[in-house]
Amino acid sequence: MSAPRPPRAPAGTSPPAAGDAPHRAVSAVPLSRRTVVALVLASAVGVLAFGWPLLVGAGAPLAGTDAPLVLALVLAGVLAVLFVGLGAGDLDVKAVAVLGLLAAVGAVLRPLAAGTAGVETVFFLLVLAGRVFGPGFGFVLGAITLFASALLTGGVGPWLPFQMLGAAWVGLGAGLLPRRPRGAAELALLAGYAVGAALAFGLAMNLSFWPFQLGLGTQLSFVAGDAVAANLHRFLLFTLTTSLAWDLGRAVTTALGVLLLGRPVLATLRRAAARAAFAPAARG
Repeated sequence: MSAPRPPRAPAGTSPPAAGDAPHRAVSAVPLSRRTVVALVLASAVGVLAFGWPLLVGAGAPLAGTDAPLVLALVLAGVLAVLFVGLGAGDLDVKAVAVLGLLAAVGAVLRPLAAGTAGVETVFFLLVLAGRVFGPGFGFVLGAITLFASALLTGGVGPWLPFQMLGAAWVGLGAGLLPRRPRGAAELALLAGYAVGAALAFGLAMNLSFWPFQLGLGTQLSFVAGDAVAANLHRFLLFTLTTSLAWDLGRAVTTALGVLLLGRPVLATLRRAAARAAFAPAARG
């Protein structure tokens, strides 16, 4: 007795190929309710870590010694996202393997430019991977990539946890972009996001050290107890006069990486996602 034949495709159509799977939304780290809570809590802690000096009163002592605590909280947030996915059965070894591979690639790419003149060679990968594998995956990938890169190059310092948070948000935001655009429209969307995310990353990094390192004797210095709007005004002037060129270099580099390499890299990542058979992301 012969085995039943699989159903044929309707006349005039062809069976779906591996390249058709990319049009489905996939999530290597599914956003269950507990995962969303972990992401929200980690991001809220990150916002407080960056902005707490703006909330202190006049005469309050300031010291940029919170980096170890922030690093511990960032790592705890990343591990919470992973463990929640593993515990719920939504995250399998294939997702962990892809995460480790892309983090290793990013850790190797980053030292190629080392941020010289603002040139960064890793953020375009975070944008593209977050786009394909979803916001949870992008968040974890951004943090782990910067951590691995710091260990590889000896760049561990008080700036590291803030860089990890900034990169995690870059990957998270890429995964939250609208899913519908494809082709040239998708590349334009990702390039525009890359510019905004790169500039926002520079702002966040400046905010992490500006209240502590500029001193108190300049017109651009942080003033403890002053109105938040006044301090932010001085901070924006500080950013425009000191790091705008570097931030623009990062933005241009990331956008060019997306435009030049986006199509083949997206196709490769989506092919990997299709073969890994990640569960389709739940529709909101």
